[in-house]
Amino acid sequence: MFEGFEEFTVPVSGTSIHGVKGGSGPPVLLLHGIPETHLMWHAVAPALAEDHTVVATDLRGYGASGKPPSAAGHGPYAMRAIAADQVEAMGALGFERFAVVGHDRGARCAYRLALDNPGVASHLAVLDIVPTGDAFARADGEFSHAYWVWSFLSAPEPVPERLIGAAPHVLVDYMLDTWTARPGVFSDEVRAAYVEPFTDPGTVHAICEEYRAASTLGVADDEADRGKRRVECPTLVLWGAEGMVARLYDPLAIWSAWAPDLDGAPVDAGHFLPEEAPEETLRHLRALLSRRPH
Repeated sequence: MFEGFEEFTVPVSGTSIHGVKGGSGPPVLLLHGIPETHLMWHAVAPALAEDHTVVATDLRGYGASGKPPSAAGHGPYAMRAIAADQVEAMGALGFERFAVVGHDRGARCAYRLALDNPGVASHLAVLDIVPTGDAFARADGEFSHAYWVWSFLSAPEPVPERLIGAAPHVLVDYMLDTWTARPGVFSDEVRAAYVEPFTDPGTVHAICEEYRAASTLGVADDEADRGKRRVECPTLVLWGAEGMVARLYDPLAIWSAWAPDLDGAPVDAGHFLPEEAPEETLRHLRALLSRRPH
């Protein structure tokens, strides 16, 4: 699905990052969400590679990237560590400054990368999220029902690990089938590729650790930065017009506190923007990337 791209696996501090790279021009890093891998960009990356060098990776713990041991406080799976992986991986590929585009968990990695490395991110796009700290601060009954996966995956070990291990496809199919506004958008091939990593106990544990870290360290990092640090590059916020972010939040109002140079819009989709509406998503990304970086 990535014709003309080459696969790579590069070592970073304490683990390894797997991905694909193709095209030429200014570099763009694409980061996936759950329950996906870098494969989620298959309808966007080839077109973007016509005038950019496109790198799409698996996050630490996901897909074919490494799954290093965790720790009592879940620190190895905090977004700060996951973002550092991506900066290091891009450096190993020869890119010290690049645009970063993230969806879902990848968007949480992307904005943390931009906050922690203001000289590294030339452009930032976050797809279908609000910041982790804001999400928890605004959590209510509707949030608890809509985002029960957050509570489930962050539950104490080994409860979610054991339950997912008994029937991995149940959780993955639930996410793919209920978070989209386009039933049938996932081919059998793509769906199988997303289910397969969840059959690996190490992957499942790593993903649970990432959610445990988000609900503790991720919230703490956001609150420590609130009002003190902001994203210092052109920023794009996209969200699905038919998804939960649109229902629960005013995304631009929330993100304006974090990114002064901000643009954004709803996309005619549910949660999975790059797969449900690749052409519309691509149009917005091209507009962002055409802007002069600061």
